[in-house]
Amino acid sequence: MRGGVGRRPNSGPKGARAAVPLLAAVVLGTLAIVTVEQAGCTDPGHYVAVQGGYELVGGCLSPDDLVVPAAPSAPTPVAPSVPVPPRS
Repeated sequence: MRGGVGRRPNSGPKGARAAVPLLAAVVLGTLAIVTVEQAGCTDPGHYVAVQGGYELVGGCLSPDDLVVPAAPSAPTPVAPSVPVPPRS
């Protein structure tokens, strides 16, 4: 059999195999652009140099929009119930 290893019967047109991923990329790209346009944020904010780094000024988020979990409390130490003998 000559050249039969890499060929599949009825594999369809070669252009269709390239067009499907390209079409999917166009659809997803369009959805991303529409989502950004619909976000409703007119001021994206900007960074200002402050002592020790940068600070975001403006933007669409307020501090109340951010959820910061409470810091975990340190476990209380437990005293040993039986004295531990010293090692020699």
